[in-house]
Order: sequence, then structure tokens, then C-alpha cells
Amino acid sequence: MRAFTFAAPASVEAAVGGDGQTAFLAGGTTLVDLMKLEVLTPSRVLDINALPLRGIEAGRDGLRLGALERMSDIAADRAVAERYPVIAEALLLSASQQIRNMASIGGNLLQRTRCGYFRDVTSPCNRREPGSGCPAVDGANRMHAILGTSDSCVATHASDVAVALVALDAAVRLRDATGTRTVRLADFYRQPGATPQVENVLRPGELVTDVLVPALPWARRSAYLKIRDRQSYEFALCSAAVALDVRGGRIADARVAVGGVGTVPWRLPAVEAALRGRPPRRQTFETAADQAVRGARPLPHNAFKTVLLKRTLVRALLRLEAGT
Repeated sequence: MRAFTFAAPASVEAAVGGDGQTAFLAGGTTLVDLMKLEVLTPSRVLDINALPLRGIEAGRDGLRLGALERMSDIAADRAVAERYPVIAEALLLSASQQIRNMASIGGNLLQRTRCGYFRDVTSPCNRREPGSGCPAVDGANRMHAILGTSDSCVATHASDVAVALVALDAAVRLRDATGTRTVRLADFYRQPGATPQVENVLRPGELVTDVLVPALPWARRSAYLKIRDRQSYEFALCSAAVALDVRGGRIADARVAVGGVGTVPWRLPAVEAALRGRPPRRQTFETAADQAVRGARPLPHNAFKTVLLKRTLVRALLRLEAGT
């Protein structure tokens, strides 16, 4: 780990407005690991845990989560579990209990990829060193993405709860020295294209202060399914966040997003459209799931994800419809 200066600002105003060499420390479950590996080498670290960025508020207008709220506290919140079960389930399927006790919701949304080449400073990586190459394209790529990839990067986005939040059309509130702005989470993340080192729309010194989930009464009928190599403490091979509004034996509306297969949390509007107006049964789900792999670019070691993605969606929808 390289030397850095450390401070604990007493206000949001004092925290924001730094340069690209400043890192914010909340739970530290990603930042500290990457600093130890010297993947990240900030010259300045700001401990923001004393800032007033907490609160879990579920009301008529939706849900507000303070960026410093711990993942375990959000998952245990009764209003979240009852009104937005997909969020609670995604959080409970993330990491271990110990890490969930430490990790903040804001930090989770900003966590970096688990691509082994990104974390190995002896390997080239366009995210870490632009222009150096992406060895995953022709190398070990079983865990990598099939959606939203480019010739420059095929790394998968790691967050579970980000998938649930994208499905629910959530937004993040951001603060810098010039003021506050709100960005839809689906627009917050950037696909790699030719600039994979730019992972989101955060400006230097800008801070995530809140996560905002709009009111969606039928989000009570939602679920998160995660497929992984082992039952606990493992990143997704594929995951699905689904919510259905069923009226009169037909699907009036649907929200679907997937993880473990995309370079960003991947919303599937074509699947949602294929579900609307149809009866909630296996044939409907299988037909809709065929739309999920449009534009997929499988690699030699992860081509199985095209099949796994469709099966994961069908299983999630069947489980939701069965109420289990």
C-alpha cells in the first residue's frame, strides 16, 4: 500500500470538491482491498462515516436510502422487506454477514469489478491502464460479461443490489462543490466502449448522498435470484431481479434486470415488453426470456451464459408467480 494523507471531514461541504486523487472511505470493503493490491493509489483518503448521510425512509413517494446506511441494516428493515423484497433479497445474497455489516449501500454501488486481470497489477488492463489491452478477451473469461462488452473490456459488474435497483428504476443523488443533481442508476453506469476506465458519470470530488427508489406498489411482488458456483460468499454467474404486476390473469407490467452477465447492471426492456399482456405461465416466461440474449457476445469460456441467462429468468419468474 502506498502512502496517503487521511482526514475525516465534519460536513458534506468539506468533503466534496476534491480531485481525482481523493478517495472516500465508508465501509472500506472494496477500497482497502484495492489499495493493498495497489490497484488504487489515492493520494488522499477521506473518512466520511461521520457525515449525515444515513436514513431509511419508506413513504408515499418511494424509498430513500442514505448512502452510508449499511447493507445489513437495509436488508433487515421491515418496510424494505415488505414493499421492496427484491432489494432485501439482493442484499442478503451479497457477500457475507460480516461484510454486509460493514459495507455501505453507496460503496456497494461503486464497487469495482472482480475481474482478476484488473486486480493483478502485473497484467495489462484497460480499466486500470488505458490502452494496455484486455487479456480477458482471449484469456480466462468464464466469469466475464456477454452483454455490453467491447473489444476494450469484458469485465462484469459485481453488485447484486444495483441490479435490483436498476429494475426498480432507482436513482442516485450526487453532491459536489457546485450543488446537487439526481441521476437514474441506469444512466449512472457507463458501458466500457473505448473508455473502460470511465465506469460511471461521477465527477471528481462528487459524492453519492442518497439512493432514491420511486413508489411502485406492485414492487411487493418482486424477487431476486442469484446463480453462483457456491451457496455463500460468491459473485453471480447470473442473477435476475424481477417484479410483476398481475391483474385479471394477465401481466399488466413487469420490471426485469440481470446481473453477472453484463458490464453494467442490465435492464431488459424487450423482455418486459414480451411479458406485458400475457398470462403468467411458463410458456410466456420462456418466450420472453428468448429476448434477453439479443446483442450478446459470448466468449469461449462463458458461452454457457446465453443459456443460463434465459433459464435464470424463467426460474425467477416462476418462483415469483408461485409465491415462493
